[in-house]
Amino acid sequence: MALLEVKNLGISFGGLRAVNAFNITIEKGQLYGLIGPNGAGKTTIFNLLTGVYQPDEGSIILDGVNVTGKRTIDICKAGIARTFQNIRLFGDMPVLDNVKVGLHNHYPYSTLEGILRLPRYFKVEKEMNERAMELLKVFGLEEYADYKAENLPYGQQRKLEIARAMATAPKLLLLDEPAAGMNPNETKELMDTIQFVRDHFDMTILLIEHDMKLVSGICEKLTVLNFGEVLAQGETQEVLNNPEVITAYLGE
Repeated sequence: MALLEVKNLGISFGGLRAVNAFNITIEKGQLYGLIGPNGAGKTTIFNLLTGVYQPDEGSIILDGVNVTGKRTIDICKAGIARTFQNIRLFGDMPVLDNVKVGLHNHYPYSTLEGILRLPRYFKVEKEMNERAMELLKVFGLEEYADYKAENLPYGQQRKLEIARAMATAPKLLLLDEPAAGMNPNETKELMDTIQFVRDHFDMTILLIEHDMKLVSGICEKLTVLNFGEVLAQGETQEVLNNPEVITAYLGE
């Protein structure tokens, strides 16, 4: 059974069809790319998958469970986490606490336990600190645990956002242009990190990306969007060699 099955997903804004009859099937452990020009509907699809937008039609099945139209928090609990095209961190909070935000669904304590600082509060906080540090080590950020998130260099903020998403223990990780604004060395390091996350955590990843080198280097399958419609879909090299894709997106 596929981890994600999306069938005939669609949404309109003010009469404009932003996404039309979108279909995608992603197997467990797959690293899948979603590409296309600005305005093609890529981020809109992420917003549909995570409950930010409610679809006009279609269905979203995650690991056999229908999550279509559910609230964002419920979809997160079901197992979909994401990053954003524009980084959204808690800038005034320490790096460690940014990751701990994603852990609270899995390490709960009551408001009373927190206010009164009962033994369970300290036990849970210790467990969360340890788990958050483990995730920071994966991304090479452990030495910055006490830094304010806004003081990290741009590339490290990108990594921190992925670490925070991973803290929710997702089944499916959505990465919205994770290499945006990075130099070639940072992009190569990010590629290695994404592959490590997929392999080490047996993670299924769907990423939006414009960097064709990154896409061709790590994605096993691709879907190409154009004006909310699927232009091409399949194995990465097959899609990138498609004349329509080359003409529309690679400028060749």
